[in-house]
Amino acid sequence: MNPRLALLKPYPFERIRTNLAGLVPPKDVPLINLSIGEPQHPTPALLKDAVTKNLGGLARYPQSKGLPELREAMATWIAKRYGLGTLDPETQVIPVTGSREAIFSIAQAVLDPAEKDALVVCPNPFYQIYEGATLLGGATPYFVNSLADRAHAPDWASIPEDVWKRTRLVFACSPNNPNGRVMAFEEWKRLFELSDRHGFVIVSDECYSEIYFDEAKPPLGALAAAKQLDRAGYPRLIVMGSLSKRSNAPGLRSGFAAGDAAVLKDFVLYRTYHGTAMSNTVQSASIAAWNDEAHVVENRRLYREKFAAFHKLVNPVLPLEMPDAAFYFWANVRGDDEAFARDLFTAAHIMVLPGSYLSRDAHGANPGRGFVRVALVSTVEDAVEAGTRIAKFAGSRG
Repeated sequence: MNPRLALLKPYPFERIRTNLAGLVPPKDVPLINLSIGEPQHPTPALLKDAVTKNLGGLARYPQSKGLPELREAMATWIAKRYGLGTLDPETQVIPVTGSREAIFSIAQAVLDPAEKDALVVCPNPFYQIYEGATLLGGATPYFVNSLADRAHAPDWASIPEDVWKRTRLVFACSPNNPNGRVMAFEEWKRLFELSDRHGFVIVSDECYSEIYFDEAKPPLGALAAAKQLDRAGYPRLIVMGSLSKRSNAPGLRSGFAAGDAAVLKDFVLYRTYHGTAMSNTVQSASIAAWNDEAHVVENRRLYREKFAAFHKLVNPVLPLEMPDAAFYFWANVRGDDEAFARDLFTAAHIMVLPGSYLSRDAHGANPGRGFVRVALVSTVEDAVEAGTRIAKFAGSRG
C-alpha cells in the first residue's frame, strides 16, 4: 500500500462523530445539523428536467475534455461573470466532476513525487482536500495562518523566501471556507508576482463565488484580478468553480477548471488516465445551469434571509461577524471549541463543527481553535429555530 496514506488525518466529520459519541441530546426537539456545508435548497427544476431529457447520453462514453457545448457555456459564463471579455472554450476551460475531485487531482498533475523537498502552500484553516492532495502528491504542506487579529487574512508576508523557492503549488480559497473572507486585489497581485519569480502554480478554489449578500458586489475572483493586471493567458493560474453551491446540485458533481491553457493541457492528459470524464447526461444538465441566472439570484435571496434572521437572534448573546460571502458563520466561542460543540449538542440538539478540526497547529498557533463553523444550508425556518436554540444556549453560558 502507498505509505503516504498513513499521513492522512481523520476527516472533520469523522472527528465530530467521535466528539459527540455517547452524548444524549434532548429527545423533544429534532436534530438541526449545521456542521456540514451541503446545500439543501431545492435543486432547480431546469436541471432535473435537463437530466431526464438527456438520459440517452448514458449510452455513450464521455470525452475527458467534455462536450464543446458545455465548454462554450462555461467559458461564456466565466467571461461575463469576471469581466474577461472572452475565454477560449477550446483551451482555457474544461469540465470537472466537482471542484473537490479537481482540486485533488490537479495536485497529482502538478507535483513531481520524485522531488523530495517540494512544498505546497495552504491557507490555515483550510479545506482538508488541500492537505490530502499535497501529501499523496509527494509534497509537504506549508500552512499560512489566517488569524482573527488580521481579520482572517492569510499572512502571505510571513512566508520566508526559502519557502517560496521550494513551493510548487499554492492553494487559495476565496470566498474562504470556513471564514467567508474574500481575498483582496493586492493579495492576488502579491501571489502573481511570487509565481512569476518562483514558477509555482496557483489553484484558486472559488466554489462559493456565487453565494454573496449584495447583488451589486459579487466577490473578486483570481481571473478578474489577473485581467486587471493584464496577465495575458493567466500564466500558472487555474480557477475551480462548481454548480454544487451555485445551483444547489451537490449530487450532480459538476464544475470547471479554467485559466492557463498550458497547465490545462497537461491536466487533461492526466485526467484521460485518471478516468474522471463527466457523464454526457450530467454535461447536458450543466449546460442548462450555466445558461440560467434566475435560480442563482433566488438562491442568494434565501441565504440573505437566513443570515439576517440567524444574526438577529444570535448576535446579542454570541457576537457574530458577517462573512463577505459563502454560507458559513465563523463564530468565536471564546473557549474550547470541541466542548462548545458537545455542550450545544447535549443542550439543544444542534451540530456545529469545531474550528480546530479545520486547521493545524502552525507557527505557534492554531487559527481554528476557539471557533466553530456554522453552516446555514437548510431552510429559513431551520435557521430561525437553530438561532433561537443557540441564543438560549449561549445566554445560559453567559
